[in-house]
Amino acid sequence: MGVNLRGRVALITGAGAGLGREHALLFARLGARLVINDLGSSVSGQGASASAADQVVEEIRALGGEAVANHGSVTDPDDAAEMVSTALDAFGGLDIVVSNAGILCDRSFAKMSADDFGKVVSVHLFGTFNVLKAAWPVLQERQYGRIVLTTSAAGTNGNFGQSNYAAGKLGLVGLMNCLAIEGKKNGILVNAISPGAVTRMTENIPAGDVGPFLKAELVSPAVAWLASEDFVDTGIILSSFGGFYAQVKMFEGAGKQFDPLEPVTADMLAQAREQILSLEGAKPVQPGPLGDIEARLRQIGRL
Repeated sequence: MGVNLRGRVALITGAGAGLGREHALLFARLGARLVINDLGSSVSGQGASASAADQVVEEIRALGGEAVANHGSVTDPDDAAEMVSTALDAFGGLDIVVSNAGILCDRSFAKMSADDFGKVVSVHLFGTFNVLKAAWPVLQERQYGRIVLTTSAAGTNGNFGQSNYAAGKLGLVGLMNCLAIEGKKNGILVNAISPGAVTRMTENIPAGDVGPFLKAELVSPAVAWLASEDFVDTGIILSSFGGFYAQVKMFEGAGKQFDPLEPVTADMLAQAREQILSLEGAKPVQPGPLGDIEARLRQIGRL
């Protein structure tokens, strides 16, 4: 049968160009009905134009698919609510949300203003919050949902001149981790794509010799998989770079467990440096804030 999205209604933000457009076209080919959201702004978030979203809708309809346009801003909670209402009015439901809208205002940290920082975080992090806040009750009522957030290696790995972008993108991982826990009981799975693609937004970021291989259309199959019934995991970051796909996970080393009922000094930590910083025997962190602390305390006889 294969991965398909037949009968599903999907809202994709920032779908007027680049990655969002590729996602939308593939979703349409896989049978989804789509709300194509795009403000039509510049890469830095200036201006607005209806043409970006409208053109993608025309492309989808030319393929024989179903789509409607929405021209709102993810930074406006009322606009975000209207995106969800558009899906309900046009198609009678909503099953999938792909949060893809974004802007860039790259500066070295020394030159970055509070406005540069806040504007980018507002679109990526608060914009995602606004859309999901509007969609969440609908997905809860349906007892089904697939949410795909868009994080970045800039957040997990760092990148020069992108402290604002990286902060917003790694903030989305924290949001994903919490919503994955909260949504599971209602059949809402929340995952993230970490894409590598040369698009209008990233074309000025040096990619060297690998640039020609970082095609946006190679990312979209991963997003479609995450958005499908076939994907049954939650809280996963899936990396997609130049045809390479892998899970990205936060790990915790074996570390050093001291007796918490006895004093611990900075000198003791310094002396145990190699053991504390070693990643030998590392394993993925467990969901929730306590991690494996109970198991470690049992090992030393404190529980």
